[in-house]
Amino acid sequence: MRKASYRELGRKLQARLTQFQEAVSGLPQDIRAMAVYSYAQVAQSILNTTEGSRMCYAIGALNGAILLAWQIPRLTPVMMRAFTHSPLSGLSYTMLTCVFSHSSFLHYLFNTMALASFGSAATSYLTTKQQEPGHLRESTSKWHFLAFFVSAGLFSSAVSHVITARITYPQLVSRLTRLAPSLTSGTFSSASTAARSSTAAAEIASTIKPSLGASGAIYATVTLTAMAYPDTHITLIFPPTPPIPIQYGVFGLMAVDVLGILRGWKLFDHYAHLGGALFGIWYHAYGPQIWESFRVMTLGSLPPSLYP
Repeated sequence: MRKASYRELGRKLQARLTQFQEAVSGLPQDIRAMAVYSYAQVAQSILNTTEGSRMCYAIGALNGAILLAWQIPRLTPVMMRAFTHSPLSGLSYTMLTCVFSHSSFLHYLFNTMALASFGSAATSYLTTKQQEPGHLRESTSKWHFLAFFVSAGLFSSAVSHVITARITYPQLVSRLTRLAPSLTSGTFSSASTAARSSTAAAEIASTIKPSLGASGAIYATVTLTAMAYPDTHITLIFPPTPPIPIQYGVFGLMAVDVLGILRGWKLFDHYAHLGGALFGIWYHAYGPQIWESFRVMTLGSLPPSLYP
């Protein structure tokens, strides 16, 4: 099945190359030759890479399209409402859409680089687990990786949501109530009360910010790779490091997030990072078995004539 899928992809890319050649046939010869050569090189790279990498490229392309939408000023209100998650908004679908949303190019670039670096290895691990004795065979593991990535993103969003809605927000309201008794007692003038209310709202807005980005899902991908291939060495870009064992690097990054929570750093969503990292560790221990059980249940619901 994998070889058949590879040949089918090759035929599709060849057909698209032919269509592209026809589309640029009216251009000057030098420009046409350069365009066709560039297209052929990209197509060959897509064909030669692994299925896991192709799925990572597809996720990166989707994230890139949403990043471009962020750059259109007229769409900013829509993007803020539909592609960021605020625990106080009352919306639940944004816990998924925010995973594919990046408003900053650097944020998108680093996340895409990390996904491209570790996504293929994670998919290879899932493929290996599916080939163990007694498991149903799969023609591809890219859908398994996509399900893992989406689940990790949702879990990291849920961790951040619960911590903010159930712990951070009540604590902040309690502290503001103690510092500003006029908000509840009404003993001060209306102007004073309005000013204090405005100050309280501003502090809540600065503390509880909408979240977005695939960092939680990518953390899960990195930790899954670290648990699956503990002998691998990596080099971190930030902070710059020499080659170090992957598990040292991963747990070092998790320690930075713990420190960020203790110190109250607000640049990143540290709870989402840790939620994604813990999901990757958990998935290494139990995920492939759960995926297999779902496939067995699905197969059992099919008519016997459709059994492989």
